[in-house]
Amino acid sequence: MSPRSASVNEEMRRRSRQRLLDATVELVSERGYEATTLGDIADRAGSARGLISYYFPGKRQLLQSAVHKLMHVTLAEALDRPPTPTGPEAGDEFMARAIDAILGLAKARPVLMRAHMAGLLQQEGFIQCAEQQRLAALLRETVVRYGSPEPDTDYPLLRALLMGAVVALLLPGAPMPMARLRGELFVRYGLAWRLGSPPGEEPPEGPLGLRATRRGTGAQAAGAP
Repeated sequence: MSPRSASVNEEMRRRSRQRLLDATVELVSERGYEATTLGDIADRAGSARGLISYYFPGKRQLLQSAVHKLMHVTLAEALDRPPTPTGPEAGDEFMARAIDAILGLAKARPVLMRAHMAGLLQQEGFIQCAEQQRLAALLRETVVRYGSPEPDTDYPLLRALLMGAVVALLLPGAPMPMARLRGELFVRYGLAWRLGSPPGEEPPEGPLGLRATRRGTGAQAAGAP
């Protein structure tokens, strides 16, 4: 039997790593972080226990990579969803899709996303990995499409605002309504409520309710100079 080529070996490693990421998402979503062991993940993935340490330093790093991969794929699918935005509102539509994708993921997988956010507050913070870098590149691309003149400054702000909204949405005992959080973010970026994937609820009312329908009015509604 002839030895496998380098490309075949690389594809096998990629698939093996992906199975571990998928198994982590599934198990932590089902059981929570503490109740999920590396052995459980290896069994679900059909991999040897020692293979995890080949790819990841530990369970926390594995979880971060798994969630960042899920976020990256979810965001990419939302941005690429047909029809492709065109015209003067294209940048607004891309931003709305990005916001709805991340909030929707938190709503759909609350146990997983709580574990992820808790991990980010640990001493290690963000783990630099390929999945995190792909997610960062997509967020940066989103603010470029939105029309930001300073994407390297504005994309970390978008990331921070989305993280804060996810925490508020998932806060045990005192969660904020998704429509309200969406409304605040849409006001911040001057987005019309109908863009993206609007929920069934009507736009929130009140002093900080959604009033902006075009670029530039969001900052004014939020009290910016």
